[in-house]
Amino acid sequence: MELMIIVLNRTEKLDPFLETLMERQICGATILDSIGMVRELSKKSEDYPIFGTLNFLMDTERKHSKTIFIVVSKSQVNEVKQILSDIVGDLSMPDTAIIITLPVSSAEGIVC
Repeated sequence: MELMIIVLNRTEKLDPFLETLMERQICGATILDSIGMVRELSKKSEDYPIFGTLNFLMDTERKHSKTIFIVVSKSQVNEVKQILSDIVGDLSMPDTAIIITLPVSSAEGIVC
């Protein structure tokens, strides 16, 4: 099993992403509001002038991201990655999403 941590910057894509996961029988995700380090520091542009400059390059309308935690089988990891890419677009582009996977040695209470 793997823990997938997905930081979704394009929050308008959250519902289509979750709906597609459910259609594919992948469930049990937990979603938290989150904010990135650069965005947080850019609020204090007088303390960190470089971050104030970066603020002009960022999507200033979007205040938060969504962080999604989901435990899946190893065989589902690539499927979830593909679903996310299909919905969000090229993850190598800035301000889309980030995926991290970690091995899980034990998990209980996951119901689909």
